[in-house]
Amino acid sequence: MLDEPVLRMLNTLLQWIIAPVAAFVWMNYMRLQKHDTDIAVLKASSSSAKEAHDREIKEIRETSRAIMAKLDSIEEALRK
Repeated sequence: MLDEPVLRMLNTLLQWIIAPVAAFVWMNYMRLQKHDTDIAVLKASSSSAKEAHDREIKEIRETSRAIMAKLDSIEEALRK
């Protein structure tokens, strides 16, 4: 099979290079998954806030139109 020095070198490589690199890659992968989840939550939150804001702006427009119509009717009544 393989000579003793080759096995020792492979063992050393695995222990001091390959295993730490694999652990680093796994740690970054797990962090990336958490960030993906956080981004999805933030996008959903932002979307719902934007929808609520759009509804509020629509209500303000409708209310201001109703106020203007009422003011127009009051002005018309005062002119008569």
